[in-house]
Amino acid sequence: MNSVLSAPALSKTIARLSYEITEGCPDASNLILMGILTRGATLATRLSSHISNIKGIGPLVESLDVSMFRDDTITAPDTLFNPIQTNTENRHVILIDDVMYTGRTMLAAIEAIKRSGRPKLIQLAVLIDRGHRQMPLRPEYVGKNIPTSLTEHVRVKLSEVDGTDEVVIEKRKG
Repeated sequence: MNSVLSAPALSKTIARLSYEITEGCPDASNLILMGILTRGATLATRLSSHISNIKGIGPLVESLDVSMFRDDTITAPDTLFNPIQTNTENRHVILIDDVMYTGRTMLAAIEAIKRSGRPKLIQLAVLIDRGHRQMPLRPEYVGKNIPTSLTEHVRVKLSEVDGTDEVVIEKRKG
């Protein structure tokens, strides 16, 4: 296990992402931070808090479970099911996840968002971009680019979920 971001470095990275998002979306009142469960949702909450401190108003935060929308599972999505509670019509939506790898999770999130209205803009934000994309997606906001091999796994640990803040690279088992 190789630590690539300590707790202080992780905190600085999240703060920097908040400033970048604020610059890219000056109207925080029209912004929705949509965090992909589990750690993306935690990051969205942290980012919203930073943005609120910067702008005086925080963006709306919502969690999103994309499991029914993935193309690499056998479960077909229920055509009537909409996991998003907020109206995204004409809003600026930023999808947030901890690690971007193949792009399939973000693609599933975009599919889910399309069911809840027609956003003005959808952007992607990730704490870690590790490469190896299989989908033509590129995040607008990246905390850190960490090139990895296919035999490695990037694990983001957040205190709200894991009891500590850290990013580590582990060798895949098997």
